[in-house]
Amino acid sequence: MVGLVVLLGALLGVPAASAAPAQSPGTRVQDLRIDVRDGPGRTQPQSLDATLYLPARTPAPAVLLAHGFGADKRSVAGEARTLAARGYVVLAWSARGFGQSTGQIALNNPDYEVADASQLVDWLAQRPEVTLDGPDDPRVGVMGGSYGGALALMLAAYDRRVDATVPLITWNDLGQALFPNDAAGPGELPVTAAAGADARDGVFKRSWASLFFGIGSRQPGGAAPDVCGRFLPEICAGYVEAVRTGREPAALGAYLDRSSPASVAGRITAPTLLVQGENDTLFGLDQSDATARAIAAGGGTVAVAWFNGGHDGGSPDGETDERISGWLDHYLLGVGSAPATTFTYALPSGVRSRSAPTQRIVTAPSYPGLVAPGETPDPAPRVELPLSGQSQAVVAPAGGVPGSVSSIPGLSALAGGGGSSDDDEEDSGSQGGGGGGAGGGASALLGRLATDLPGQAATFRTAPLAERTIVSGSPRVQVSIATAGSVAPGTNPTDGGPVLFGKVYDVVPGQNGAPETRTLLGNAVAPIRLPALPPDGSARTVTVTLPAVVATVQSGHRLEVSLATTDQGFASPADPAVYRIDLASRTLSVPNVPGVETGGSSVPAGPLVAIGILLLAVAVAVVVGRIFAARRRRRDLEPGGDLAVDPELVEVPLVVRGVAKTYRNGFVAVKDVSFRVERGQVLGLLGPNGAGKTTTLRMLLGLLRPTGGELRVFGVRVVPGAPVLGRLGSFVEGPGFLPHLSGRSNLELYWAATGRPLSEARLDEALEIAGLGTAVDRVVRTYSQGMRQRLAIAQAMLGLPDLLVLDEPTNGLDPPQIHAMREVLRRYAGEGHRTVLVSSHLLAEVEQTCDHVVVMHRGEVVASGEVAELVAGGQLAVAVAEGERDRAVRVLSDGGWAAEADPEREDVVVVDSGAGEDGRAAAVRVLVEAGIPVVGVGPRRRLEDAFLALIGESS
Repeated sequence: MVGLVVLLGALLGVPAASAAPAQSPGTRVQDLRIDVRDGPGRTQPQSLDATLYLPARTPAPAVLLAHGFGADKRSVAGEARTLAARGYVVLAWSARGFGQSTGQIALNNPDYEVADASQLVDWLAQRPEVTLDGPDDPRVGVMGGSYGGALALMLAAYDRRVDATVPLITWNDLGQALFPNDAAGPGELPVTAAAGADARDGVFKRSWASLFFGIGSRQPGGAAPDVCGRFLPEICAGYVEAVRTGREPAALGAYLDRSSPASVAGRITAPTLLVQGENDTLFGLDQSDATARAIAAGGGTVAVAWFNGGHDGGSPDGETDERISGWLDHYLLGVGSAPATTFTYALPSGVRSRSAPTQRIVTAPSYPGLVAPGETPDPAPRVELPLSGQSQAVVAPAGGVPGSVSSIPGLSALAGGGGSSDDDEEDSGSQGGGGGGAGGGASALLGRLATDLPGQAATFRTAPLAERTIVSGSPRVQVSIATAGSVAPGTNPTDGGPVLFGKVYDVVPGQNGAPETRTLLGNAVAPIRLPALPPDGSARTVTVTLPAVVATVQSGHRLEVSLATTDQGFASPADPAVYRIDLASRTLSVPNVPGVETGGSSVPAGPLVAIGILLLAVAVAVVVGRIFAARRRRRDLEPGGDLAVDPELVEVPLVVRGVAKTYRNGFVAVKDVSFRVERGQVLGLLGPNGAGKTTTLRMLLGLLRPTGGELRVFGVRVVPGAPVLGRLGSFVEGPGFLPHLSGRSNLELYWAATGRPLSEARLDEALEIAGLGTAVDRVVRTYSQGMRQRLAIAQAMLGLPDLLVLDEPTNGLDPPQIHAMREVLRRYAGEGHRTVLVSSHLLAEVEQTCDHVVVMHRGEVVASGEVAELVAGGQLAVAVAEGERDRAVRVLSDGGWAAEADPEREDVVVVDSGAGEDGRAAAVRVLVEAGIPVVGVGPRRRLEDAFLALIGESS
């Protein structure tokens, strides 16, 4: 996983695909530090790590070259040398929070990264090597990919000295990109009939957001780990809240607005070439679409180029690189004629190549829908395709689990980017052919892995297409949706409104008895969050903007629209629901931008094909594994299966029957272990090191499969992932908490990771039992060891599980803390008739805390039962008044009791009282009736004595 994150971090930083030539003999390189001031009011001093690339001849125009998220200035060194060789002064730098630069990541906030970049323009204005357009006004362009692309747009909006900009594969609205809602698409005319719908009340793109946060959380070498990494605290807090709720927090939304070109694109006057990838599930084509429209509406010069790649599919092709170079050369160097503002996009060519896939470039006169201020938009031409399909009921499972599979962030890029598609007539109708979304090849293969789970998606299809059809943009479909069926007791699916995931598949008919194949176009998904549906079951009509893609669909193929209730890459509502979905208009509106096709351009496959093939195989294995897991689960629920319930044990917390565990090397860790734990018991599991206690606990938690016997929790056999494990709370490996968060925040974050609503955590009750008091609102770094143990116990108690399993809960505690922990465990078992299983080596504590005990030795149970019974061993120690010991021995002996004087204490008589309380009470009654004062009664030995007698002193 670490390697994958590193590779994706590099991919996020790719600005262009041109090969880095050897350094020109005249190019000079200088590493330097540039001091800036940022933050509100520019009061915070920072130091940026930068490199200056000087061409052979100066003065010359300058280019600010920004890197992608997770990278630093080194990631753009090759492109910097290429630009310097073309005659530009290039300044590359590591953004604040990355590489060797100081500061924290602020996501291109105007007060931080944008302010830093503007001061870099100031710095360039003072360099004699840079051409000036006026005092303090250097001739400068700005360019970058992904994170750096957004910086390029933001700087052009805030600093009018920027003369040209080329942003690649970047965002327009970061909030909409991470919390998308495609009930209405950016740049579209009003298309949603869902009254009250909030386009920003989106669906959390959890997989991509988590990847971003994971990359940004990496600390520089040697620094202590921190959950927020190098992010500003407000970004970290917003992310954590989004993970908890699945919604965009208001404060985070406002922050992302300021970090988005959407807020300022209308004032960009620098000529802008927007380059966007057709294989991009992070920042889709809709993002550049919205930016282009805003710049044009503000009167700026803008051109758009789509290429067969992106965050999910590799780098720009040679023709796009040439267009980038021509754009910079004209507006900065002043050479060449004015670049055309034509619109170009890439199509699979169908020409096979052994060395690299090929493609066609389609050139249209202009990007559709762009208008100057006051003009009426001219939307892209569309093809209306008839759709068929009946009304369908679909299930939204609780928490969206299990979820449909659409794409894995960045995997297509690692698999070599786009590929050739079999869209020529020579392959027409061949099984597995077709556009494959954004270019076939690896992308198409990954698109074929996409799957919707049975019962969780409504699907509608076109008839077989009469001719080859090109899709270039966002298809649209109008559907109706209503609540239907029943849901789990206590839930109300209408409160939050439905969440759906719209997709378009290319369906290839099977031949010669082979099944048809479905390829998800662009590996892309359009999330849709609707307002609450009418509770009376009446339908609401909504026009869904499906993902923007570029694809070629061959004649004879069908297009399939899928509206799924789940997707593993997004957060889904916690409550289950059933919806009925039908077509409101039986047409699929497909955009088709006409243009002139030119061909022969190769698509860079990248150096990671081998890795991509390996990861592709892993992805296939995951999908196949899910299928087999679903089948196995159905078998397990059948009588005799792993998940079948034993009706006689449904009220018994734990039954262990003949459990054994033998490892592959022949080592026998556990053999024939059997015991039973009833409700309300506090049971201690004892044994020396190597007795098999930990192995038994791991089997109980479903972490190991026994090689013999079974464990049943409330009548259900314990297997890895068994749902019944949700009734079990555990604290086994020692506490691990985020030190800068409070105890309460740690518990809430842990519970959020379970996917269950916070209302089910019963947090206040768990905290009351654990006795943390007001300390729960202090940061954990201030806790003592005892408080950390209490917090760990509270974490295990969340949800108040029926069975609590604790391993060494008093480790590291002092005597008062041990006493307090003892009371916590007794109180937990006593309230609600719950059960506690404690593994410990502190025999005195087990004796005072537990009422039952199981003693293990060399993998076997050597004793079990009540603690008092095990300690007594049938013998009673009776303390009598001074001088009465010998008479007490005679009285008991005359009454038929086996009695003797205790050799170690002069006032104690040892009596073999027999089993049970009745025998002990009878022995005491005989002494009292004989007039012998009884001072005290107790077992003759301690648990330690019994324990050593059972396992032997040598052990």
